[in-house]
Amino acid sequence: MNDFLCPQCGEHIRVGENIIFKVRNSKKQSALLLLSPQIGNYTSIKHPSFEIKTGEYLEFYCPLCNASLISDIHKNLAKVILRDETGTHSDVYFSQIVGEQSTYQTKGDSVKASGSDAGKYTHFRVGEKFKKYL
Repeated sequence: MNDFLCPQCGEHIRVGENIIFKVRNSKKQSALLLLSPQIGNYTSIKHPSFEIKTGEYLEFYCPLCNASLISDIHKNLAKVILRDETGTHSDVYFSQIVGEQSTYQTKGDSVKASGSDAGKYTHFRVGEKFKKYL
């Protein structure tokens, strides 16, 4: 089973079949958001009273240490750590824009891009640091 960790505190943020995040919408309202741990699966669960709109920017935070998960790659991307069944770690970047389907799993110089909007963040396709693979 893949596990997901906060890049700041290193604590586990996957519980059962969900990765748990604290998010804040454009109205500065906070809520918990549950995402699928399967890369490329963009289903989410939230409380019905928490309003979000397609195209809206959500700020993602660790639910344990409250650290911002904004990546150093792009302000629209959040970052978490994936630890696979063998104990190998990789970085996972995903869009913080509601409805945008772009996820990148990176390990060393390799990138696995997923989602219909994955081509939007071209940093992962150019340059010496990353090489795209599918």
